[in-house]
Amino acid sequence: MSRVCAVTGKKALSGNRRSHSMRASRRKWNVNLQKVKVMVDGKPQRIRISARALKTLKAQQNG
Repeated sequence: MSRVCAVTGKKALSGNRRSHSMRASRRKWNVNLQKVKVMVDGKPQRIRISARALKTLKAQQNG
């Protein structure tokens, strides 16, 4: 399963890991994905959603 948010489409970012001597090697920042049950077209579905998108959805439901 790929590390992509089902709502926002956010993916992992890549960049450099820097040592004390500033040598560069590649690294990755993964998305904070959570498995959540969400109603999609009136049916409960389990999707992988980023924590930021989950926070936004919860705020829209309560507000």
